[in-house]
Amino acid sequence: MAVHAISWRQIGTRIDVVVHDGDLSAATHAVQSTIAAADLAFSRFRSDSELSIVNRSPGRRVSISKLFVAALECAVVAASETNGMVDPTVGRAVRLSGYDRDFALMGGNDSQSPPLEFQSVPGWRAVHLDSTASSVRVESGVELDLDSVGKAFIVDQAARAAAVMLQANAGVLVSIGGDIKVVGRPPRGGWRIELAENSDAPPQRDAPAVTIRDGALATSSTMVRRWRRDGVALHHLIDPRTGRPSAGPWRTATVVAADCVQANTAATCAIVLGDEAAAWLKAHALPARLVANDGSVTYVAGWPRDDAVTSDAAA
Repeated sequence: MAVHAISWRQIGTRIDVVVHDGDLSAATHAVQSTIAAADLAFSRFRSDSELSIVNRSPGRRVSISKLFVAALECAVVAASETNGMVDPTVGRAVRLSGYDRDFALMGGNDSQSPPLEFQSVPGWRAVHLDSTASSVRVESGVELDLDSVGKAFIVDQAARAAAVMLQANAGVLVSIGGDIKVVGRPPRGGWRIELAENSDAPPQRDAPAVTIRDGALATSSTMVRRWRRDGVALHHLIDPRTGRPSAGPWRTATVVAADCVQANTAATCAIVLGDEAAAWLKAHALPARLVANDGSVTYVAGWPRDDAVTSDAAA
């Protein structure tokens, strides 16, 4: 029962593929190809992406690929199910806050950008998607940004693509920026996952961990992708109600669910919802671990305490 793993950087973040009793090379190729196709479809930082073309074409119906249709459908459903707390029309708000290029190109104190500005978010109902015709029209003033939902969508797609390349008794774990989907037969005892607020941080021997056998795990955090502008500390998680970076009591939310889109949507929604997050997660039966700004931890809907290693919530 061999387990093999590989890591690399792509689309500005860390990618991990771990295979149990399978062909790591074949799984890796499937993941890399999936990521490359998704990047061309809905990267905010590529002028030739379909998303960028749509953002440059307000009021016009634009033909898009089946892949972009599927990702945008996920984003619209996420917005609907969270009552707009996770919204694909935050693109302009994110850009005006200073996150207007790949984060690796931004300085910690972004003094070269224009003065800080906040604007309201148009809302997901300004996105008119025709899935049958593979086209979309966005209203004037709308800039799409699939952000966390888009990344989670890639994780789900990549894990399924990798699993197709493996034998029936094999298993695979795909992590993109710490958002994880597992498919197939897990190693004995399950997939043990260390919990971290920064997926690029080195492993910590005493870090809390959970074990999942199926499904997905996703984390949203205000502790990464942070910068300063006009003397103001900012981060990438926008509250659509204000157009500003969220300012609630939670700095990190980790959720397990059947797929990564659902897990990431819930984690992002929890950060934005703030005080209402725990009740919302419990009502949706989504096990979660919430870290407050002071470092204290709240466990929701059956998530095990940090001194208990195993969670079967996604099994």
